[in-house]
Amino acid sequence: MRRRFVAHGHTLVEFLIATALGLLVTAGAVSLYTTQRQAFERASDDLRIREAGLTALMLIGQQLQMAGFVPADVVGYNRPPPLFGCSGGRPTGADDSLGCTTLNTGSDGIAIRYVGDIVSTWPSSSGQVTDCVGQAVKSADAALGDQGAPVVNRYFATLSGSTGEPELYCEGNGNPGAAQPLVDGIERVRLRYWLEGIPDALNASAVSAEQWTQVVAVDLCVLVRGAAQRQRSRYTDCDGVSTLSADLRTRQAFARRVAVRGNRAEVSL
Repeated sequence: MRRRFVAHGHTLVEFLIATALGLLVTAGAVSLYTTQRQAFERASDDLRIREAGLTALMLIGQQLQMAGFVPADVVGYNRPPPLFGCSGGRPTGADDSLGCTTLNTGSDGIAIRYVGDIVSTWPSSSGQVTDCVGQAVKSADAALGDQGAPVVNRYFATLSGSTGEPELYCEGNGNPGAAQPLVDGIERVRLRYWLEGIPDALNASAVSAEQWTQVVAVDLCVLVRGAAQRQRSRYTDCDGVSTLSADLRTRQAFARRVAVRGNRAEVSL
């Protein structure tokens, strides 16, 4: 007897069910990948924001602690006020007669003065005192002799002319007029000053020329801008105000209070 072999195929319904299940599994895998990728990008952006904020606080804070410093072996030096600040602008002009130029970013700026030596600053390749970006500073004051050199570092935040991104800049007197970027993402610097005998911190615009020698501490805050996200986010700015970002960028503020230890007026905080 001959056996008849009958070929059994899949019906259209079975094919549609298999296709639907395959699409469902693929969609789930794609959704999981997208979610994990977004979470990774957000975590990476948060880390970059935190690193930028803490680095900016450290750099400016260290310089504020140096404000007014003069080496112990320097005698007879007529030191200028250790600080000069600008509200919504950056310090400009000659080191001994500073003024303010408005910044579109609304960032505050500050000039920090002290006498540096090869111990308090990193020495240059020729053994000279350096400013905030490592440029050699030459002494032009006979009272300092070979013991040090007057350092003037000016900090502010503005947009990069090449990338359009916000950055923290410093202009040192080793090469006046040539500000150099230090930290990416710093959108704004906010500075408020504590003066001896005054119960509240003041903006730079409220501090007179004679009062800069009375500053005993500085409230320093930096606002850092991150990468664009899928939706607008809320953040607390340097004035403590909860704000909804005008764009899709994430933002975070970082703050600290720094004692000005080298000023003529010193009080305990």
